[in-house]
Amino acid sequence: MKKTNIVLLVVIAVAIGVIVTVAGDFSTYETFATAKEKEGKEYHIIGVLDKAKELTYDPVKDANYFSFYMKDKTGETRKVIFYGTKPTDFEKAEQLVLTGKIEGNEFHCNKILMKCPSKYKDDQVAMSTKQM
Repeated sequence: MKKTNIVLLVVIAVAIGVIVTVAGDFSTYETFATAKEKEGKEYHIIGVLDKAKELTYDPVKDANYFSFYMKDKTGETRKVIFYGTKPTDFEKAEQLVLTGKIEGNEFHCNKILMKCPSKYKDDQVAMSTKQM
């Protein structure tokens, strides 16, 4: 075999090894039930804020403790604890994506992403009525 063929095979083998190693770190969106099966592993969970239950945030007592209840895509509701400040306009979010893990019956998240209502939604409705 030529030296270039051997080098090419080594490069391909290393690339495959890197892809396999990195592929294990890719996470998908899960539910609370799936996260409960493998307690301690970090997951991304999509859901909506359960507005019927209380939000707990007292910046005077502890500015880095925020808890609320979230309903995942299967309808299961769990208490979520976030060790950080409450995000601005949290109650207005249409959807939440939490990154964290289950500990006992609670989901401890270290990151919250919010899908907020579009500020252009009303403009689009107004434009469509003007065009008629």
